[in-house]
Amino acid sequence: MTKPIRGALAALLSLGIACAHAAAGDAPPDYLGTLRDGTPVHAQQFQGKVVVVTFWATWCGYCMKELPVLANIQRLAGAARLQVVAISHDEERSTYVQVARQLKDLGLVLAYDGDKKAAAAFGVNGIPHMVMIGRDGRIAHVHVGYDQDMLPTIADELNALLAAPAASSATP
Repeated sequence: MTKPIRGALAALLSLGIACAHAAAGDAPPDYLGTLRDGTPVHAQQFQGKVVVVTFWATWCGYCMKELPVLANIQRLAGAARLQVVAISHDEERSTYVQVARQLKDLGLVLAYDGDKKAAAAFGVNGIPHMVMIGRDGRIAHVHVGYDQDMLPTIADELNALLAAPAASSATP
């Protein structure tokens, strides 16, 4: 089997596995890693907002280009409406701490997943890996192995999520 075919099969398998853990319509896993100071980050903290959870690593060139773009989108939408949680995946803690310090001005929540608990819960088998959570607290979209060609689709999906009403908290 040639390398390109093996790579394509691996990508298909990873997509299937990823979607099995975090699929559209599901409630997202709550645990999103920890901050530099060790404080846990939970999806519930961002209730009522659109949340973009993206897994990144310094060795992923596309991921490093994506973080400032996501920060700009968050800034344009407003942090009260959209929160990006960027989870450092497959890195040494010292590397995460150094890069998180350098990226602190982006305004993103930069979490660390050293025990890979969040990655396992979201079904991350490769990066880039993005999960969009609607204001209703449900997973709306999952993107695995995407690139800049997907940006128009991702922008359309985010705009639709931002335009959707928040879930009602009233009980019948």
